[in-house]
Amino acid sequence: MNKTAPPVVDIDPATFQADPYPVYAQMRQQTPICYVPQLGATLLTLRDDIFECEKNVGVFSSVQPGGLMTVLMGENMMRKDGEAHVIERRQAMPSLSPRTVRRVWKKQFELATEAVLDSLSNRDTCDLVQDYAMPVSANALRYITGLTNMTPAQLDACSQGMIDGIANYSGDADIQSRCNEATAFIDRSIDEMLLPQNDLPEYSLLQVLCAAGQPMDSVRANIKLAISGGQNEPRDAIAGAAWALLTHPQQLTGVLDMRYSWRSVFEEYARWISPIGMSPRQIARAFEWKGVNFESGGRAFLMFGSANRDETAFDQPELFNLDRDTSKAVSFGAGPHFCAGASASRVLIGEVALPRLFERFPDLALDGEVTFSGWAFRGPLTMPVRLR
Repeated sequence: MNKTAPPVVDIDPATFQADPYPVYAQMRQQTPICYVPQLGATLLTLRDDIFECEKNVGVFSSVQPGGLMTVLMGENMMRKDGEAHVIERRQAMPSLSPRTVRRVWKKQFELATEAVLDSLSNRDTCDLVQDYAMPVSANALRYITGLTNMTPAQLDACSQGMIDGIANYSGDADIQSRCNEATAFIDRSIDEMLLPQNDLPEYSLLQVLCAAGQPMDSVRANIKLAISGGQNEPRDAIAGAAWALLTHPQQLTGVLDMRYSWRSVFEEYARWISPIGMSPRQIARAFEWKGVNFESGGRAFLMFGSANRDETAFDQPELFNLDRDTSKAVSFGAGPHFCAGASASRVLIGEVALPRLFERFPDLALDGEVTFSGWAFRGPLTMPVRLR
């Protein structure tokens, strides 16, 4: 096969932001590897291509000195490869390992979630995104990061400011300004928690990274990384998975009858509407894949949201189906940068937030339109519900 440049595909950014899935489906069928000028990147949209190429860090490098995440948040472990990445990931694992999540954090998740549920106990309606999913996710992250001096609303605002900033490929100055304000606020919060009179939670990320001797610039960058992905993904998955069940009542009945697990709800939702829809890579050297040239110095986007709806990997992938085998999903990535917080997300969402919500409010029902947005990160913007 002759090597060729990737075909060029134009998109409308506003339409793509509102609903990328029709565009993904067309790309998978016609141009599974394509260059999108509006994003300045070559997109990989098939599951198996992403599964293989993500592991090839010699070509699809996470090291991006000029990338938005590095410029705006600092060079965190997600923007390092090889030994540098392994070292920082290993230093973080005392806080994020499955054992620590179950032994230390799960109890904190339960206590904080019950407190949020109690705050809703006298209400008839609420916005499930802002009134439940946001504080549940943020309280979990406050303890995991060690930034207990931040309120849930402050942590959520900082997360949103950063994820908007690192997806700001159009260069909007206001978005960048909000991102800079968010990162400065986190730096001040870190400085405050490191004062001698403040006791950090023993297994918190801030505590374990400092104890491991990680340079402070890296500590700050990795705390920001944890907040940028560790707040919006659980928040959006909690509210989104609840919406999926409420709009699929037969499957909700199956969960309540224990024919399906709450864990399967989370895994299928994260496949169906991927909260983290994309991961960027820098092309480290010239490379050819399936007859398409990747030029050194170019940028590639691994489109997890498309991969998780790949018709060659999943039957009727556009459907939310709890009978589905989700083992081929790449919701948390597939290579060495597999999400370090995956265990915390699975426990928080699948073992605490979802089951306790439906246990406390068995008559939970939608009470208005639910609008989703995003492609790099995707979730419901608001979700009005009746609690009883």
